Amino acid sequence: MNFFSHPYKALVFGASGSIGQAFVHAFEQDPMCTHIESISRSSHSLFDLERVDNFAALAQLCQSSGPFNTIIDATGVLTSNGVGPEKALSALKQDPLAHSFQVNAIGPVMLLRHFAPLLAAGPSIYAKLSARVGSISDNKLGGWYGYRASKAAMNMLLQTAAIELQRKNSALRLIALQPGTVRSALSKPFSAAVENLLEPEESVTGMLLAMKKAPPKQGALFIDYKGQEIDW
Repeated sequence: MNFFSHPYKALVFGASGSIGQAFVHAFEQDPMCTHIESISRSSHSLFDLERVDNFAALAQLCQSSGPFNTIIDATGVLTSNGVGPEKALSALKQDPLAHSFQVNAIGPVMLLRHFAPLLAAGPSIYAKLSARVGSISDNKLGGWYGYRASKAAMNMLLQTAAIELQRKNSALRLIALQPGTVRSALSKPFSAAVENLLEPEESVTGMLLAMKKAPPKQGALFIDYKGQEIDW
């Protein structure tokens, strides 16, 4: 699959995770991809979502490999030191809740702050893994407080950044991606009852196709791996 119709460069955050690895592999298999920058905690000591002061130096380190036509942030956390997802108010604790926001919202938006200048001019994509449970309008069951709220916060940050960044590049697309329930370490404790458990490669192929077909629009997009739009 050709993600772009012209040669392009890609960067993947969280490249050691199941979905991140699948993104890297997909870009490596695309003959149009001339360079893939893979970033994970094991490959780059400056990459730590809880130490955002290092991101300026990390962006400077990657600058010579850009500009990038697409940047994928495949990071995320569902539990914090074995705590969560919380099913009731009585289960909420300050530290795990703060950790969810740090890793799922604050760290990622600080990455966006420092790496947005590395995006190529013209048609380009900055995509962040989100979750359907981050949709406020779709919340019918409750529970999963920290994960829901931190993903909803990231969605709002992405939408706000899109409005600003598109003033300089109207062809830029910022996309919140719902990957489906994917076979991974993150989903393993909660996937036993899932009927349609996706392999990482299947999810990533769907997300890449969805991003490829996503039209330019004002503001950010919130779509799933099938290309279907999700209400914020």
